[in-house]
Amino acid sequence: MADKSFQRLTERAHFALYMPAGACYCQYMCSRFTLISDPEAIRATFGYANQPNFPPRHNIAPTQPIAIVRVGGNGARELVLVRWGLVPSWVKDPQEFSTIINARSETASEKPSFRAAMRHRRCLIPADGFIEWTGQKGSKRPFFIKRGDQGLLAFAGLWEHWQGADGSEIESAVILTTQANATVSPLHNRMPVILNPEQFDAWLDCKRLAPDDVAEFLGPAEDDLLEAVEVHPRINNPANDTPDILEPLQGTLL
Repeated sequence: MADKSFQRLTERAHFALYMPAGACYCQYMCSRFTLISDPEAIRATFGYANQPNFPPRHNIAPTQPIAIVRVGGNGARELVLVRWGLVPSWVKDPQEFSTIINARSETASEKPSFRAAMRHRRCLIPADGFIEWTGQKGSKRPFFIKRGDQGLLAFAGLWEHWQGADGSEIESAVILTTQANATVSPLHNRMPVILNPEQFDAWLDCKRLAPDDVAEFLGPAEDDLLEAVEVHPRINNPANDTPDILEPLQGTLL
């Protein structure tokens, strides 16, 4: 049975959908990703205790709710929905704060926006793949980057909790990035940090392990892990969220 509290989490995350973004996301690395696997397959991979049901997402865009896996108050992993675009706790007005969807893993421990989260609030971000573009402005070609074996990906992420003076709350997250591997580098010089299941426990263990203890996880994925396939330009519009936008164009494997 689905976790009844997940509906409340969904409602709180959707509050962030209507906040002004103030950014053109095409300029960012990894500004779209997907989560289309069956919820039970995601739960089996990430090992969280609650049982949420959620629809497949073919075109997740900044400021939208995303699923993250973190350690809950009872010490068990939980899946929750948060806003994609980190809002640090010290921000006075989130509507006037620039949307931060990615953070450089090499310097996250030093930056005021990420330092506390890197120490105390690390998370996993489930995904089936992400989108990168190549080409000139106005004629950019989107590529869907996914595992060659069609398995799930775990992006390294950070999450934050913001509370306003009026009692309003926002939970948000950011994806950590690293140098691109051989598959991604023809499209962009950066890529998400992708964690292996053997690294999940250590990455989430913020009580015992400091950022320096998990720094070795933050390199690029193995060159043979991913493949890049050109998909339809309809994916450029975040309003399009249907399976057909991920169908490969014939003969476009990168």
